[in-house]
Amino acid sequence: MNEEKLITVTSPLLPDLNDFKTMLEDIWKRKWLTNNGHYHEELEKALANYLGVKYISLFTNGTLPLITALQAMRITGEVITTPYSFVATTHSIWWNGLKPVFVDIDEATGNIDPEKIEAAITPHTTAIMPVHVYGTPCNMKRIQEIADIYGLKIIYDAAHAFGVRVNGESVLKAGDMSTLSFHATKVYNTIEGGALICHDEATKKRIDYLKNFGFADETTVVAPGINSKMDEIRSAYGLLNLKQVDCAIEKRKAIANKYRAALKDIAGIRFLPDIEGVRHNYAYFPIFISEEYGVSRDDLYTLLQKHNIYGRRYFYPLISTFSAYKGLDSANPANLPVAHKLANQVLCLPMFATLDDEGVNRVIEVITNKK
Repeated sequence: MNEEKLITVTSPLLPDLNDFKTMLEDIWKRKWLTNNGHYHEELEKALANYLGVKYISLFTNGTLPLITALQAMRITGEVITTPYSFVATTHSIWWNGLKPVFVDIDEATGNIDPEKIEAAITPHTTAIMPVHVYGTPCNMKRIQEIADIYGLKIIYDAAHAFGVRVNGESVLKAGDMSTLSFHATKVYNTIEGGALICHDEATKKRIDYLKNFGFADETTVVAPGINSKMDEIRSAYGLLNLKQVDCAIEKRKAIANKYRAALKDIAGIRFLPDIEGVRHNYAYFPIFISEEYGVSRDDLYTLLQKHNIYGRRYFYPLISTFSAYKGLDSANPANLPVAHKLANQVLCLPMFATLDDEGVNRVIEVITNKK
């Protein structure tokens, strides 16, 4: 039996339990558990202020905002997206009866390659759904230029990009809409949860109708909506976590810097650098392992597990290889060489605010010694 302390790839940011109990007692007194209660309204206000956006709608998870964004904008036909993401990105397109069209990615960032987008546009294309992979901002300026030329909408999957800013501006202000995930594995979490960010009051109102079965008032249903509301308990939890997320990000940054310092001279190991002008959130620490390292990605993955260290091959396999999508013309591996390359090289190392120096050093030791 392995007696080394377990190190998982992530660990949730947890609020103080006594503070949470105090909020729970207040919720019990109010007897209002869901449907736009006190803490739900307070969390929407607090998040809008923290994130630097005007209009935000809370959701019960991170997938439903993607589905609802496509509904709210009445997207039809084809949506250009990336195969290098979590499956929810593409599933949201499928659930809306739309056709996902995959394009290749930029090797330096893992994000959708803007220069591959135009070739994928057809008369049926109505939107682009890029992903800020690992919280690294997409080339938003170039994507917007393309969208403007062809009259396309842009919905950013910003599940990884909580709090990320470029030159002081939130990445959530880009495009027509952005979505966030507040899953327990994320930098900021509400256990399960998510949000949809838009840029005007009328759209915010439509989103709020759609996430509440389409109800506009007690007797009026304006659209075939769905139940996506966040409850009071997770809203209260989220308010507490918001108070400590900046401290958690600073701790993550320190861990990232330790990894970089230790791994920078190891042949065959590449990692993502910080980008000038970007306020990163250090959501993940992916490394990309080439043949020069001398040990395959999968062998290192297994070796770490022998030391009770659990990384994650994120994103592997590509969405385009799953049975629901591999029959699409755009899923042909010849169309996605860079995405396949990164999927076969990537390994996300443990990254969470409470990971101590001993844990970081154990990870580094295994990678360095290869045994």
